[in-house]
Amino acid sequence: MDDLISKAFSLFNQSDTPVPFTSSRSGGNGSALFGTDSGLPIGEQAYDAYGSVGTLFAIVTQLMNAVSSTEWHLYRRTSVRDKKRRQEVLGHGFMTVWDRPNPFYTGDMLRETVQQHLDLVGEGVIVLNKIGGLVIEMWPVRPDRIHPVKHPTKYLVGYMYTGPDGEKVPLELDQVIHLKYPNPSDPYRGMGPVQTVLNDIDAAKFSAEWNRNFFINGARPGGIIEVDYRMNDTEFNEFIQRWRQQHQGVANAHRVAVLENAKWVETNFSMTDMQFIELRNLPRELIREAFAFPKPMLGTVDDVNRANSDAGKEILAENHTIPRLRRWKSVINTFLLPQFANGKLLELDFDDPTPINHEAMDRERNSQTAGAQKLVLSGYDPDDVTDAMGLPRMRWVGIPTPAYETEEDEGEGTEQMNTPPQAIKRTKVRV
Repeated sequence: MDDLISKAFSLFNQSDTPVPFTSSRSGGNGSALFGTDSGLPIGEQAYDAYGSVGTLFAIVTQLMNAVSSTEWHLYRRTSVRDKKRRQEVLGHGFMTVWDRPNPFYTGDMLRETVQQHLDLVGEGVIVLNKIGGLVIEMWPVRPDRIHPVKHPTKYLVGYMYTGPDGEKVPLELDQVIHLKYPNPSDPYRGMGPVQTVLNDIDAAKFSAEWNRNFFINGARPGGIIEVDYRMNDTEFNEFIQRWRQQHQGVANAHRVAVLENAKWVETNFSMTDMQFIELRNLPRELIREAFAFPKPMLGTVDDVNRANSDAGKEILAENHTIPRLRRWKSVINTFLLPQFANGKLLELDFDDPTPINHEAMDRERNSQTAGAQKLVLSGYDPDDVTDAMGLPRMRWVGIPTPAYETEEDEGEGTEQMNTPPQAIKRTKVRV
C-alpha cells in the first residue's frame, strides 16, 4: 500500500498542473512585503523600530529569549503516544550542528536571531552550508535579502540571496530553512504582528523624537522673529549666530531674549497642547495588543503581585512560547532533520516551558492520593492502583511505633496497626 501511494505521489509531482499562487511566467523574485512603496522597505522599518521603540524591543526580546532558552532533545520515532517511553538519541551529528551551528554562533544565538526576525517581519531564514550533501554549518540570514524563485507548476524551485553589495547568490531548496507566519496575500512570504501596527510604531517613535527636539531647541516652543526692515546677509548671519549662542540648548532655556527692532511670535504647540502623554501611551497599548502580550510581563499594571505575575508567565508560555516552539519543531523535523543520517527515523522535541504551578500540583497530588486510598480500600491491588493513578510504588514498612504505641496499648491492636493493608483486607475477605 505504501509503494502504491509513493508512486501516485511521484506521478502527481511530475504533472503540469498549474500552481494557483503563481503566474504563468516563471521567476518574480520581488515581494510586496519587502517593497519600497512607502519609502524604507518594511524590513528596514521593522528593524529600525526595534531599536527605537522600547515597547517593541521589550516584547520581541522576551519572546526570542523564551524560545532560545528552551532545551531540545532528539528521539527515535515510535508509535507509542506516551512521550515518557521514547528513547533519546545521544551523540548524533544533528545535535552537534544544532548546538554549534557555525564557528561564531551557539545554537541559542542562532535560534534567538531567527526568532527575532520572525517576530519583526514574520519570517526567519537559515541557510545551510553543505559539503557533498552533508550539512556542516547553519547561518541566520536577513529575510528581506532572501527572495523565493517561484514556478508556475512546481510552486518553488529555489531562492535568490541578495548580499549587502548587491551580489546575487542562487540557493537550492535544500539549502534554505524558511520559517514564516502565514501571509494571506502572499503564501511565499510571511507576515508578523509588527506589520499590522507600523503606523502606530512610527507615531511612538516620532513622539519620542518630538520630545527630544523640544529640549534640544531650548525647551521652548518654536516661533517667528519679525523685523520691520530687510536685513542684509551680514546682519542676518550675525543675528542667527548670536541667537543660537544665547538661546539654543537646555542650558539656555527660558532666558530672556532682547530683540532690537524685532518681534517674537509664538507658532508652535506646547507639550500640553500636543497631549504628549496620551500620544506616547496609545501606541504602546496597540503594539502590546498586536502581539497579545500579557501586561504583567511588561510591568505596565499598577497591581503587580506574585499571583498575576505567575499568571502572566503561564500565558506567555502557553499562548506564545509553545506555539512558536511547535512551529520550529514542525519545520526542523520536516525539512532539516531528514538531511542527516537516519533523520527520517528521528524527531526533535522540546521541553515544556510552562512554569511549574505548585498549587495546582499540590491539588492534583492530593486528588491522586485520595483516589488511590479509595481504590485500595475497595480491594484493588496497591501496586496496580499506584500505576493507574500516576503515583510511585512505595514499600509498606508499618506505622511508626513511637507515634502510636504506648505501654497501655500493647497487644493485639498494635499488631493490627503494623499489618500491611493488603494483608488486613485478605483476612477480612476470608472471614
